[in-house]
Amino acid sequence: MSDRLLHLVRHGEVHNPDGVLYGRLPGFGLSERGRRMAEAAALELRASDRTVAQLVASPLQRAQESAAPIAQLLGLETRIDERLIEPTNAFEGLVRDGGRSAFRNPRYWHRFWNPFLPSWGEPYRRIANRVRAAMDDAWEASREGDIVMVSHQAVIWAAHRDIGGEPLFHNPAKRRCELSSITTFERRGGRWYEVDYRTPGAGLAEGSIDVGAV
Repeated sequence: MSDRLLHLVRHGEVHNPDGVLYGRLPGFGLSERGRRMAEAAALELRASDRTVAQLVASPLQRAQESAAPIAQLLGLETRIDERLIEPTNAFEGLVRDGGRSAFRNPRYWHRFWNPFLPSWGEPYRRIANRVRAAMDDAWEASREGDIVMVSHQAVIWAAHRDIGGEPLFHNPAKRRCELSSITTFERRGGRWYEVDYRTPGAGLAEGSIDVGAV
């Protein structure tokens, strides 16, 4: 492992009994299981016995609550970076699955006219550009210690695909970015490389609700 690493941590499960696509909507904090997931991620980071110099998080409630146990265990303050926020989403407030699924309702099908962009929300390229800019700036802000950034599935997956040289277009249902997962990168010769992926909250995932965004 490198002397310095950057870890993108996804938030834990959100209290969302109705299965709403909450996107950037306010009032969606962690469930009790989500808090345990966030604690598992924090314990995993502490157990690695690496010095963490920065803790950065999306401004949304679920990300702030997921960053809290990391801040407590590692003795850090959380800095907010708007560039880590969930992408915009035309389906916010609607239900994804079941009989009331917005995806099955013809009135919403026009939003799928261009899945390569995608037409239902923020362009993939814009997401990738902003998260990578946030990563670059955090890396340059300190010369020692790891960086932890708490964000959202679509944002982390955009970084994963862009850094790996993969097309940004993908099937959102097949993202490898579990709740409270840790995707780790290092920077060598001015380039980012993904070096690890861990799921410390995997033991808590059974029965969890994970339908926050598209």
